[in-house]
Amino acid sequence: MTLLFKQTTTLKQILTVIFLSLLIITQSYALDKLPRGIIYQDGRDAPPLLLKMLDGDVYNITESKGKWVFVHFWATWCGPCRKEIPTIQAIVNKFADSHLDITIVNTAESEDTVFNFLGLLAPDINTLMDEDGLATEKWQPRGLPATFFVDPNGKIRYLALGGRPWDKADYLQFLQQLKNKP
Repeated sequence: MTLLFKQTTTLKQILTVIFLSLLIITQSYALDKLPRGIIYQDGRDAPPLLLKMLDGDVYNITESKGKWVFVHFWATWCGPCRKEIPTIQAIVNKFADSHLDITIVNTAESEDTVFNFLGLLAPDINTLMDEDGLATEKWQPRGLPATFFVDPNGKIRYLALGGRPWDKADYLQFLQQLKNKP
Protein backbone atom coordinates (compact mmCIF):
# COMPACT_ATOMS: atom_id res chain seq x y z
CA MET A 1 0.00 0.00 0.00
CA THR A 2 2.84 2.43 0.78
CA LEU A 3 4.48 1.76 -2.58
CA LEU A 4 1.21 2.54 -4.37
CA PHE A 5 0.82 5.72 -2.31
CA LYS A 6 4.39 6.85 -3.15
CA GLN A 7 3.84 6.15 -6.86
CA THR A 8 0.56 8.08 -6.86
CA THR A 9 2.16 11.01 -5.04
CA THR A 10 5.11 11.04 -7.47
CA LEU A 11 2.75 10.93 -10.44
CA LYS A 12 0.76 13.85 -9.01
CA GLN A 13 3.98 15.84 -8.55
CA ILE A 14 5.08 15.13 -12.12
CA LEU A 15 1.69 16.12 -13.50
CA THR A 16 1.73 19.32 -11.42
CA VAL A 17 5.18 20.25 -12.78
CA ILE A 18 4.02 19.57 -16.35
CA PHE A 19 0.85 21.62 -15.85
CA LEU A 20 2.74 24.57 -14.35
CA SER A 21 5.32 24.44 -17.14
CA LEU A 22 2.59 24.51 -19.78
CA LEU A 23 0.92 27.41 -17.99
CA ILE A 24 4.16 29.42 -17.93
CA ILE A 25 4.85 28.66 -21.60
CA THR A 26 1.30 29.67 -22.55
CA GLN A 27 1.53 32.97 -20.65
CA SER A 28 4.88 33.89 -22.13
CA TYR A 29 3.59 32.93 -25.59
CA ALA A 30 0.61 35.25 -25.15
CA LEU A 31 2.91 38.14 -24.22
CA ASP A 32 5.15 37.38 -27.22
CA LYS A 33 2.10 37.65 -29.46
CA LEU A 34 1.49 41.32 -28.71
CA PRO A 35 1.92 43.37 -31.88
CA ARG A 36 5.22 45.17 -32.33
CA GLY A 37 5.50 48.20 -30.06
CA ILE A 38 2.71 47.20 -27.64
CA ILE A 39 4.06 46.92 -24.10
CA TYR A 40 2.27 45.23 -21.20
CA GLN A 41 1.78 47.60 -18.23
CA ASP A 42 1.50 47.08 -14.48
CA GLY A 43 -2.21 47.92 -14.13
CA ARG A 44 -1.89 51.25 -12.34
CA ASP A 45 -5.00 53.44 -12.16
CA ALA A 46 -5.59 55.55 -15.25
CA PRO A 47 -5.32 59.27 -14.46
CA PRO A 48 -8.44 61.42 -14.79
CA LEU A 49 -9.36 62.45 -18.32
CA LEU A 50 -12.06 65.12 -18.46
CA LEU A 51 -11.71 67.36 -21.51
CA LYS A 52 -13.71 69.31 -24.06
CA MET A 53 -13.91 67.73 -27.51
CA LEU A 54 -13.35 69.64 -30.72
CA ASP A 55 -17.13 69.72 -31.29
CA GLY A 56 -17.69 71.32 -27.85
CA ASP A 57 -19.03 68.26 -26.01
CA VAL A 58 -17.28 67.11 -22.84
CA TYR A 59 -15.65 63.68 -22.46
CA ASN A 60 -15.02 61.97 -19.15
CA ILE A 61 -13.18 58.63 -19.16
CA THR A 62 -15.22 57.46 -16.16
CA GLU A 63 -18.23 57.24 -18.50
CA SER A 64 -16.39 54.44 -20.34
CA LYS A 65 -16.22 52.24 -17.25
CA GLY A 66 -16.93 48.66 -18.26
CA LYS A 67 -15.23 49.13 -21.65
CA TRP A 68 -11.66 49.09 -22.91
CA VAL A 69 -10.46 52.59 -23.82
CA PHE A 70 -7.84 53.39 -26.48
CA VAL A 71 -6.39 56.73 -25.25
CA HIS A 72 -4.14 58.23 -27.91
CA PHE A 73 -2.00 61.36 -27.39
CA TRP A 74 -0.91 63.24 -30.51
CA ALA A 75 -0.07 66.63 -32.07
CA THR A 76 -0.22 68.05 -35.59
CA TRP A 77 3.53 68.94 -35.60
CA CYS A 78 4.49 65.31 -34.83
CA GLY A 79 5.64 63.43 -37.97
CA PRO A 80 4.70 59.92 -36.74
CA CYS A 81 1.31 61.28 -35.58
CA ARG A 82 0.63 62.63 -39.08
CA LYS A 83 1.30 59.19 -40.52
CA GLU A 84 -0.71 57.36 -37.85
CA ILE A 85 -3.91 59.46 -37.69
CA PRO A 86 -5.33 58.04 -40.99
CA THR A 87 -4.92 54.50 -39.59
CA ILE A 88 -6.90 55.52 -36.50
CA GLN A 89 -9.52 57.04 -38.81
CA ALA A 90 -9.73 53.64 -40.55
CA ILE A 91 -10.51 51.77 -37.31
CA VAL A 92 -12.96 54.20 -35.70
CA ASN A 93 -16.01 52.84 -37.55
CA LYS A 94 -14.90 49.20 -37.13
CA PHE A 95 -15.09 49.53 -33.37
CA ALA A 96 -18.07 51.86 -33.00
CA ASP A 97 -20.72 50.57 -30.59
CA SER A 98 -18.38 47.97 -29.07
CA HIS A 99 -16.55 47.37 -25.80
CA LEU A 100 -13.66 49.49 -27.12
CA ASP A 101 -13.84 53.29 -27.02
CA ILE A 102 -11.33 55.08 -29.23
CA THR A 103 -10.35 58.45 -27.78
CA ILE A 104 -7.65 60.73 -29.14
CA VAL A 105 -6.19 63.66 -27.21
CA ASN A 106 -4.53 66.59 -28.96
CA THR A 107 -1.75 68.02 -26.87
CA ALA A 108 -1.52 71.79 -26.42
CA GLU A 109 -2.66 73.12 -29.81
CA SER A 110 -5.37 75.52 -30.93
CA GLU A 111 -8.77 74.41 -32.19
CA ASP A 112 -8.10 76.00 -35.61
CA THR A 113 -4.86 74.07 -36.09
CA VAL A 114 -6.46 70.78 -35.07
CA PHE A 115 -9.64 71.36 -37.08
CA ASN A 116 -7.68 72.09 -40.27
CA PHE A 117 -5.41 69.07 -39.76
CA LEU A 118 -8.20 66.57 -39.04
CA GLY A 119 -10.32 67.97 -41.86
CA LEU A 120 -7.64 66.83 -44.30
CA LEU A 121 -6.53 63.51 -42.80
CA ALA A 122 -9.28 62.21 -40.52
CA PRO A 123 -12.57 64.07 -40.90
CA ASP A 124 -14.60 61.54 -38.89
CA ILE A 125 -12.49 61.74 -35.74
CA ASN A 126 -13.53 64.03 -32.90
CA THR A 127 -10.51 64.74 -30.71
CA LEU A 128 -10.25 65.84 -27.11
CA MET A 129 -8.56 69.21 -26.72
CA ASP A 130 -5.89 69.36 -24.02
CA GLU A 131 -5.13 73.00 -24.80
CA ASP A 132 -3.03 73.65 -21.69
CA GLY A 133 -1.30 70.24 -21.71
CA LEU A 134 -2.25 69.46 -18.10
CA ALA A 135 -4.10 66.21 -18.87
CA THR A 136 -1.17 65.02 -20.99
CA GLU A 137 1.15 65.84 -18.10
CA LYS A 138 -0.91 63.63 -15.75
CA TRP A 139 -0.78 60.68 -18.19
CA GLN A 140 2.97 61.17 -18.77
CA PRO A 141 3.46 59.75 -22.26
CA ARG A 142 7.17 59.30 -23.00
CA GLY A 143 6.72 61.09 -26.31
CA LEU A 144 4.20 61.50 -29.09
CA PRO A 145 2.35 59.63 -30.34
CA ALA A 146 1.55 57.40 -27.38
CA THR A 147 -1.47 55.15 -26.90
CA PHE A 148 -2.64 53.80 -23.55
CA PHE A 149 -5.09 50.91 -23.25
CA VAL A 150 -7.28 51.21 -20.18
CA ASP A 151 -9.18 48.10 -19.09
CA PRO A 152 -12.87 48.08 -18.09
CA ASN A 153 -11.86 48.63 -14.44
CA GLY A 154 -9.89 51.80 -15.17
CA LYS A 155 -6.40 50.24 -15.06
CA ILE A 156 -3.68 50.88 -17.68
CA ARG A 157 -2.85 47.47 -19.18
CA TYR A 158 -0.95 48.23 -22.40
CA LEU A 159 1.04 51.07 -23.92
CA ALA A 160 2.06 51.71 -27.53
CA LEU A 161 4.94 54.13 -28.01
CA GLY A 162 5.39 55.74 -31.40
CA GLY A 163 3.20 55.50 -34.45
CA ARG A 164 1.47 52.19 -35.18
CA PRO A 165 -0.36 50.96 -38.28
CA TRP A 166 -3.64 50.34 -36.41
CA ASP A 167 -5.40 49.21 -39.60
CA LYS A 168 -2.98 46.27 -40.20
CA ALA A 169 -3.91 42.67 -39.38
CA ASP A 170 -1.88 42.10 -36.18
CA TYR A 171 -3.05 45.37 -34.60
CA LEU A 172 -6.65 44.79 -35.68
CA GLN A 173 -6.51 41.33 -34.10
CA PHE A 174 -5.17 42.83 -30.86
CA LEU A 175 -7.96 45.45 -30.82
CA GLN A 176 -10.56 42.80 -31.64
CA GLN A 177 -9.38 40.72 -28.66
CA LEU A 178 -9.75 43.76 -26.39
CA LYS A 179 -13.17 44.54 -27.83
CA ASN A 180 -14.35 41.02 -27.01
CA LYS A 181 -12.91 41.03 -23.48
CA PRO A 182 -15.44 42.15 -20.91
